[in-house]
Amino acid sequence: MGNHLKGNLMLLVTAIIWGSAFVAQSAGMEYVEPFTYNMARSIIGFLVLIPVVIIFRKKALTETKDLKLREKAINKNSIIGGIFCGIALCIASNYQQVGISMTTAGKAGFITALYIILVPILGIFLGKKIPKIIWLCVTIAIIGFYLLCIKDGFVISKGDFYCLICAVCFSIHIMTIDYFSAFDTDGVMISCVQFLTAGLISLVLALLFETPTLNAIWDARITILYAGVLSSGVAYTLQILGQRYTTPTVATLIMSLESVFAALSGWVILNESLSGRELLGCIVVFTAVILAQIPLPALHKEKHVMCM
Repeated sequence: MGNHLKGNLMLLVTAIIWGSAFVAQSAGMEYVEPFTYNMARSIIGFLVLIPVVIIFRKKALTETKDLKLREKAINKNSIIGGIFCGIALCIASNYQQVGISMTTAGKAGFITALYIILVPILGIFLGKKIPKIIWLCVTIAIIGFYLLCIKDGFVISKGDFYCLICAVCFSIHIMTIDYFSAFDTDGVMISCVQFLTAGLISLVLALLFETPTLNAIWDARITILYAGVLSSGVAYTLQILGQRYTTPTVATLIMSLESVFAALSGWVILNESLSGRELLGCIVVFTAVILAQIPLPALHKEKHVMCM
């Protein structure tokens, strides 16, 4: 299996996990508030990844003769990268949770999915050349998300604005991962550090603006464990590892399938019905992602600029 295909499959699994976790995240809001929920899931993600970091570290260090120098470089770059990724992730996920509580799920899903066009735009400012076919795929995907998510018109509310900030922050998160992936880093350690960072910041926010209790967290334990172990610990790690083998724009298109899998998981798990319009939206988004994988000349080439 080629590295490009392997990376794309990792990102596809990421989208499937994130989509199915939407049910758990929505259910968790019945017991705890947004900052408390994100604090708990992030800390669980951090704890789950500690043994994984130890296992992967031993394997990674055997790839070079100068173990001490490599370990020092990996530690430094991974910790710095994890902190920056954690800050972006914390802001994005908390704005998303607050936004969802103030707007409809469909509008929140559509606005959040706008990061698929924000990533290539940010890439231009960072000196990356985006193939024209990718812009076509992004446009097709946006149309698909509109068909899938928007049902009752489109009026911007406070919750919608929060979701837009979330989309911008997720775009920055993706570009930050791409930036640090170009260096000598440990993807699992970056993920581990990012969850510790996001968890600690969310803890401070929860203590300042909410009234978290152990009883409420325990009542939401099933949803928190699902989001913490799978959505956080597994999926975000797969995102970091998968992005090493593909471009940020194509990675974004694949991960944007999260909204499609959320709709499909609601259909399968919760017996929610999908209208013909929503099914058409799913098909359109899938088409955009598949089109982005076709190996046309220069399709998957983006110019990377290293600034560190």
